[in-house]
Amino acid sequence: MITTITIIFVLGYLLITLEHPIRFNKTATALITGVLCWIVYVISATAPEPVLEHLSHHLIEIAQILFFLLGAMTIVELIDIHDGFTIITDRIATRNPKVLLWLISGITFILSALLDNLASAIVMVSVTRKLVKNAEERKLIAGMIIIAANAGGAWSPIGDVTTTMLWIGGQVSTATISSQLFLPSLICLLAPLLWLSVSFKPSLSTGSFIQKGVSRPYVTPVQRRDRRIVFAAGLTAIVMVPIIKTVTHLPPYMPMLLALGMVWGISEIIHADKDEQDRKRYTAAYALSKVDVPSILFFLGILLAVGTLESTGALTAVAASLNKWIGDLDLIVLLIGVASAIVDNVPIVAAMMGMYDLSTYPTDAKLWEFLAYTAGTGGSLLVIGSAAGVAVMGMEKLEFGWYLRRISGLALLGYIAGAVVYLGIYALTHH
Repeated sequence: MITTITIIFVLGYLLITLEHPIRFNKTATALITGVLCWIVYVISATAPEPVLEHLSHHLIEIAQILFFLLGAMTIVELIDIHDGFTIITDRIATRNPKVLLWLISGITFILSALLDNLASAIVMVSVTRKLVKNAEERKLIAGMIIIAANAGGAWSPIGDVTTTMLWIGGQVSTATISSQLFLPSLICLLAPLLWLSVSFKPSLSTGSFIQKGVSRPYVTPVQRRDRRIVFAAGLTAIVMVPIIKTVTHLPPYMPMLLALGMVWGISEIIHADKDEQDRKRYTAAYALSKVDVPSILFFLGILLAVGTLESTGALTAVAASLNKWIGDLDLIVLLIGVASAIVDNVPIVAAMMGMYDLSTYPTDAKLWEFLAYTAGTGGSLLVIGSAAGVAVMGMEKLEFGWYLRRISGLALLGYIAGAVVYLGIYALTHH
């Protein structure tokens, strides 16, 4: 049984990584893989009741993650349809390419921690398109946006799906993950940023590099007011989620749904005097129509599949094998980060959560903190290694080979530098 389930999982995983060449959507593959694994499990069992109990247990955990993501994505979309992010982007007025590089990378780093790495990457690439004319230099900045988005998301419980999974699962706490990973994540960005700044050619600072006189559509005072209200409400609501969770000890999806309800209600109030047709595009219902539902269903399928591997004991066996053949847990986690650049980091982290239990590695153990860093930042090593990378690749038409030549080395430099800083900090604070 375990062998059959493992084969199904591996084949499904392979098809997911080959999504573009075979032209078969990874969400469909993930859903098929997840359900097939449970079908094999229940057919092979002597009685269905224990299997159904396992399924119910995993479904509760998965639903918490999916509701949390749905709430966060909807709030981000509500801010976006009100053009709330222009409050930040309209203030970028520099014409110096090196200053622009630092500004965009820094804003991306901060935004990805407050929102999520995917949303911040999309927003900042859109900003770069308005400011940078030269395609090659825009691609370089886009590459740094990927690194900044993944680095910024790693140290925040709401900034990256994998960190969110660890936070919801109880492996990490808000205060500890933020304090322990902020500096390593910052170094992960600063190391490649410094290197790229030095390699920037002086000729790139010519007037042709940044578009002049970018025309912006006229914004009425009422639109400007609405934009500011929704941006402030959305950002405040999201930032309050970990605080409410810490105070009340409710699962994170509960304060996130509260945040969604508040922003939803504010959006309804400020557009109450508009006619139905004008009000429609500013509603939460419209925002929900723009949410990336296939990604949510992809997580559902993958986490269902990983759940069978955990329930059948396959992940425990893998953990024992890794400990036997590699031994050093830090090296195992580092290699997992590198692997997340090749395959999706969500199932990798889900597998690690099933391989190592909380009784052996309690909340805020070194394993979970380091895993949050490596899984979050390791995806930058390849353009296909993270959701932010895939989104930017589509927006800026980044070729796999170009990214490998120009950005992957920078990402590896940052990845290693941040890992060294984390291990150094941990050694100093725990001895």
